[in-house]
Amino acid sequence: MPKIKTNRTRYPKDFNVVEEKLMEFEQEMREVTDETADKRKGEANWPVMQIHHKRTRYIFELYKERKISPELYKFLVNEKYADPTLIAKWKKRGYEKLCCVQCIQPREHTYGTTCICRVPKSQLEESKIIQCNACGCRGCSSSDTK
Repeated sequence: MPKIKTNRTRYPKDFNVVEEKLMEFEQEMREVTDETADKRKGEANWPVMQIHHKRTRYIFELYKERKISPELYKFLVNEKYADPTLIAKWKKRGYEKLCCVQCIQPREHTYGTTCICRVPKSQLEESKIIQCNACGCRGCSSSDTK
């Protein structure tokens, strides 16, 4: 969750380029967290994880396409608008479409492996619809084509 905007924080001069979209993500996050529906144990966090992924991907794509300055990028990462560990994994081969860092941590999964969403769809049974228990992802293996 990003820090609260205060007058003490010095924002980079090009912060207004991303401010509106970040506020939209923040509003989405508030709506999702206020929602109190009956859901399975881990399912309540799925929308939060998905919005977190979208916001981090948005910032990373802007930086990759050189639409924001390196100073603004560092500011956004330091202020927790973007997840630095997730971005670090996206830069590595095979993890370009990773949904969350929790999916690749062996201690989080049975038998010390990675999440089922990391298995390429070509290796799964056609009839089964698989969803990650941590974030609700239906497959983030980089070998899958969209």
